[in-house]
This record gives sequence, C-alpha cells and structure tokens, in this order.
Amino acid sequence: MPATPVAAPTFRAHPEPPDLPEPLPEPPLDSLRLEIVLGALSDPLRLTIVRKLLLESESFDHTCGWFGLDRPKSSLTHHFKALREAGITRQRQYGLERRSHVRVDDLNARFPGLLALVAAWTPADLNL
Repeated sequence: MPATPVAAPTFRAHPEPPDLPEPLPEPPLDSLRLEIVLGALSDPLRLTIVRKLLLESESFDHTCGWFGLDRPKSSLTHHFKALREAGITRQRQYGLERRSHVRVDDLNARFPGLLALVAAWTPADLNL
C-alpha cells in the first residue's frame, strides 16, 4: 500500500525588528557546510531547539528560558553555541541575556529543504 503524503509543518521567519544589537560571531552564508550543520543537528536536544524555534516562535528571537528545558545553564550555553557556530542560529546579546533565532533565509538558500525536514521531524520522548 503506498504511503500517504503528510503535509510538512509550515514555518516562517519573523521580520527583523529595528535597532538590533550586532549578532555574535557566526559563519557567513558562503561558508556554511552541510556536514557541520548536520553534525550540530545530530544532537536531539539541538534538533528540538531548532524545531521549536521554527514551529513555535512567538517573536523574532528567544532567550534560553523560553524553551522550558530542564538542563543546567552551562549545558544549554554549550548547545546554543554549537548551533550558532554551525551557522544554524543567530544570537544577539541583550544586556546579560542572549537571544536566538534560526537563520531561515540563509539555510534555505544554502540547503533547500533542510529546515522542512527539521520541522517535520517527530521527536521521541527524550525527557528534554
């Protein structure tokens, strides 16, 4: 019996508000490498972070606390840094907090369809 196609979840990038702080260091678009992006997404927690940003984002960017993850701050800092250094997310410093959003336009331009796969991923119960 043929598989019934399932509609991919929709996501969109929120418009960039004015007067944003400069982003933290990240790889430029032409330096994004598939193996590095996939390596960062191979961790279920990081994949969950990106998926949540894609599907549940309420505003342009979000603090670590928005995700509701029960992990030590040092662990979350490591995961958010790995996503930024891979070129998946962009982070900005707002006083003492960092906020993140997915580089939707950049990733869609460099790796068409990748974010649709992330959005369509169904997480297992990972106790995240």
